[in-house]
Amino acid sequence: MKLLNSTVAEVTQHIRERSAETRLEYLRRLDVMAQRKPSIDRLGCANVAHSFAAMPENDKFRVMSERAPNIGIITAYNDMLSAHAPYQHYPDIIKDEARKQGATAQVAGGVPAMCDGITQGTPGMELSLFSRDVIAMSAAIGLSHDVFDAALMLGICDKIVPGLLIGALHFGHLPVVFVPAGPMTTGLSNSEKSHMRVLAAEGKVGRKELLETESKAYHGPGTCTFYGTANSNQMLLEAMGLHVPGAAFINPGTELREALTREAVRSVLGLVKSRNFTPIGQLVDERCIVNAMVALLATGGSTNHLIHWVAVARAAGILINWDDFCALSNVVPLIARVYPNGEADVNAFQAAGGPGYVIRELLDAGLLHEDVLTIRGKGLRAHTGIPVLREGTLVWEPAGASKDESVLRPVSAPFSSNGGIKVLRGNLGRSVIKISAVERSAHVIEAPARVFDSQEDLQKAFAAGELNRNVVCVVRWQGPHANGMPELHKLTPPLKALQSRGFEVALVTDGRMSGASGKVPAAIHVSPEAAAGGPLAKVRDGDIIRLDAVNGELQVLIDDAEWAAREPSHMPPALRAANATGLGRELFAGMRHNVISAEEGACTWL
Repeated sequence: MKLLNSTVAEVTQHIRERSAETRLEYLRRLDVMAQRKPSIDRLGCANVAHSFAAMPENDKFRVMSERAPNIGIITAYNDMLSAHAPYQHYPDIIKDEARKQGATAQVAGGVPAMCDGITQGTPGMELSLFSRDVIAMSAAIGLSHDVFDAALMLGICDKIVPGLLIGALHFGHLPVVFVPAGPMTTGLSNSEKSHMRVLAAEGKVGRKELLETESKAYHGPGTCTFYGTANSNQMLLEAMGLHVPGAAFINPGTELREALTREAVRSVLGLVKSRNFTPIGQLVDERCIVNAMVALLATGGSTNHLIHWVAVARAAGILINWDDFCALSNVVPLIARVYPNGEADVNAFQAAGGPGYVIRELLDAGLLHEDVLTIRGKGLRAHTGIPVLREGTLVWEPAGASKDESVLRPVSAPFSSNGGIKVLRGNLGRSVIKISAVERSAHVIEAPARVFDSQEDLQKAFAAGELNRNVVCVVRWQGPHANGMPELHKLTPPLKALQSRGFEVALVTDGRMSGASGKVPAAIHVSPEAAAGGPLAKVRDGDIIRLDAVNGELQVLIDDAEWAAREPSHMPPALRAANATGLGRELFAGMRHNVISAEEGACTWL
């Protein structure tokens, strides 16, 4: 076993010490739940009868007479979203395999699954971040019937996996395995799609041409093929040992995909029956969380996880922060180039070696904790293979060398010596920036500010030719308190267009971008947000802003006394009212009121 990198060890120890009381209390609650009698003996007869009334008679007999393990299925299936449509028949496969293993399974509940790609730039996007906690609560409702010995979580996309994981950790006494569905096959390249979006933003192509392009990129069942939050989710679950090894990026509708789903059933039952019984609350410890953080950095994953994994960790009584990510980023090399940090898609990433290669390389370099619990119960080294079918039998082959070093490289020859995520600090607050796709010449931008109250205002200014200069675009009132912290992907094409014209351009916002800013330097998640009295509320047009990703600074270059004396602006009442109504946003008023900061995980349940 390779000696653990000293920084990884140090960050883990800091997290352990910081979390000592909250983790101990969490584990105490788990122990209380684990000591109870089985549900069939603990519940009243009417409760039991209700629980299994709809079961086939053979399954009912197994549960009630043979005390067979019963698996609860939480599913994010819907047939509107490409990533979740493949889940339609998973419950039937799971139930069939459970019966073969002498167990039973029930769909305990469904959770909502929304697509940021559909709601991008619309009012519905303002429900997106909060949907994570709704999903967690929905999962908890499904499991609250308390008749399950284990659970399988069926979800894949942006808020769905973090929500399911938070929900599962609140039932941390249960063994849990996550079951992915895989990416769609490769369509039009992401770079071609991105180029067409820039042309559309500049008015050089129309809606018909753009729609044709988008439809060629998003063309079938499965996850979108770029390395955004959804596919980052899958990589992190692999590094946490919560998947059947290598399950993340196998396309839907294949024999291998079904074999991996059946193996998930066998794996979770193995945890139930094993002498080394491993509930998810014990598996997800400080080392497991650090492994997820390292995998995110090594692959150039989504910045959304600097919010989501803070919340996930909190659900397990573990306290992490952006400084932990930054410290790890300084020593974790970038070994993957997947769009938007490269030209390849996730299918090319899988073909080059996929998660098994990444985990193997990081383990061999001492950058991951190897001696962790996983669903295989063998330490993380068991998650370094690539799954294949040999004469109908599922086996794992060694990852070997990278099959394409333009996509995956060894730790000894990385694309970058660091993970590409920086924490920025200064008189504008704290924020994060993803620089893995940003040219070095754009790591420091100093230019006059242009302040916007919405992304629509920025788009209008761009269309009117008002931004054809060096500029730092400040888009405020986009944090969780203000409007639910939507992603601002619609800003990427105009900002990239300005950059392509030779202007120095940057974005500063208390909203989210999930790394989709690509080559445009973007200080995002600015905390405290403007609506909570943060300093973005003080910025005025013409203020000189310095974004320095080299030294980790985000400053407005104004005399300290003048800055301290400046009165902050207030969120325009009309904007606040518009953000609070329509498309169900009224129902989320309590979440907007109670949510904690982005840096604390934007949780609404604390």
